[in-house]
Amino acid sequence: MTNAIFKKEIRFSGSGGQGLITAGIILARAAVIEKHRVTQTQTYGPESRGGASRADVIISNAEFCYPEATRFDVLITLTQEAYDRYSCNLKDNGILIADNTSVKNITLLDSVVYELPFTDIANQKLGTSLPTNIITLAFLVRKTKVVSESSLRQAIKNFIKPHYFALNLKALKLGFKLADEYKSDS
Repeated sequence: MTNAIFKKEIRFSGSGGQGLITAGIILARAAVIEKHRVTQTQTYGPESRGGASRADVIISNAEFCYPEATRFDVLITLTQEAYDRYSCNLKDNGILIADNTSVKNITLLDSVVYELPFTDIANQKLGTSLPTNIITLAFLVRKTKVVSESSLRQAIKNFIKPHYFALNLKALKLGFKLADEYKSDS
């Protein structure tokens, strides 16, 4: 294993009720399992459902000073409004993961862009949009390797209520499969 310093800033963005804060917490917990230095912050609008929502996760193997993501290595956006607000802070050659169920207008040129109808897929394959956050989180981990898949699975098991674990495990496997099957336009 290399001793190179790494630091990844990741923002999950969309609207309240999409589970973005939960996804951020789970990713942060997976990084803690791996003994990384981690911070996770969150903001959301005045409404618990429907208002703007975001969660930031910074993962590093070295100390860092500022706890909020400012220049994202990865931006996950589940709404057009979130894309419009935060895409300007995606680093050149960063990664955008967009739910094109709602995100219809993407204009990034210097980034890797993954567009899938994550919400529609969750509804079709799992019968509910609730685990869309876990599908996109699994997609992120499979594509970026920011944490191991086993750490992610453990973090989900430790955080998600037992009643919802089976559904979220299906969502996790679906997200990994979507990442494996994704064909880039480039």
